Amino acid sequence: MAAPVELTRPAPHVALLRLARPERLNAINGAMVEALEQAFAAIAADHDVHAVVLTGAGRGFCAGLDVRDFGPGAPAEGAPESEMLLFQERMAGLPLALHALPQPVIAAVNGPCVGGGFALALAADLRLCSPLASFANGAILLGLTGGEMGMSYHLPRIVGVTVAADWMMTGRTVGAEEADRRGLVNEVVAPDELEARALAIAEHIASLAPMGVRLTKTALQANVDAPDLTTAMALENRNQVTTSATPEAAERRAAWRAR
Repeated sequence: MAAPVELTRPAPHVALLRLARPERLNAINGAMVEALEQAFAAIAADHDVHAVVLTGAGRGFCAGLDVRDFGPGAPAEGAPESEMLLFQERMAGLPLALHALPQPVIAAVNGPCVGGGFALALAADLRLCSPLASFANGAILLGLTGGEMGMSYHLPRIVGVTVAADWMMTGRTVGAEEADRRGLVNEVVAPDELEARALAIAEHIASLAPMGVRLTKTALQANVDAPDLTTAMALENRNQVTTSATPEAAERRAAWRAR
């Protein structure tokens, strides 16, 4: 049986993480959950990886939870709420682990991106998509809430509360053009160029000083929720002092002066 997730190194210091159940539009099943948990842990511990690209195999990014064939680990119909909560917490742990990666993550959304797949894309730092991409919160159409796996946290911070309310409360499908117009994605790229474009951005980021990139990500994540400007600047000031003392910064300053 093919692995549900493929982790490769297509360029120096760049990891490519591909969801690999194309026959199911890369829907998340039990095996994929375990594979993603392992992949995220491996990437986080690998100091040679400076940037990550996340994409899907075939014509889809991720169709969300595989409700028809999740396999072992899914609660049975009518399971106690405590069992359901443990399952939900494990599923929510996927975007949480992705968000917590020290390396920047670029989601290359190549097709349908629904439910848990949408949550993974939202947890990335940058998002590119092809014109064939579409985004939807599927849970509310199944009688569940539109807030799951960090969606009610990430989505309003990216597109604004009003737009997020529309998408989450209606469950409607959003196309690439609207996603771009609303600021959900950084770029819309031709399907046959999407992965190459994502990798090019990842390679550029990976060419920069790792500590500077890492603390930039930290500052962005922390300061989007900073209580005030003074608190945000205090973190920035500490980060600048920390990075200024690194060998990479000294080398780059010397090279800049020598130009």
